[in-house]
Amino acid sequence: MIKLTRFNGTTFYLNITHIETVEATPDTVITLFNDRKYIVKDSVESIAERVQAFYRNAHPTATAPKLPDDLNE
Repeated sequence: MIKLTRFNGTTFYLNITHIETVEATPDTVITLFNDRKYIVKDSVESIAERVQAFYRNAHPTATAPKLPDDLNE
């Protein structure tokens, strides 16, 4: 789970295994597999970093999921 901040300043934790997309519209919108959406203050880049850190900490011997930009390198 990662900690996120809503625009009203409250924080919540989101189970990252439910995330389908994270996009800047320009607000950051997180869409889950069940089509529920969250609009948060956190940037797309900071969320991606936290997701990768979560996977590195949860499974230190496994490889973190690749981001679309990582596939172009």
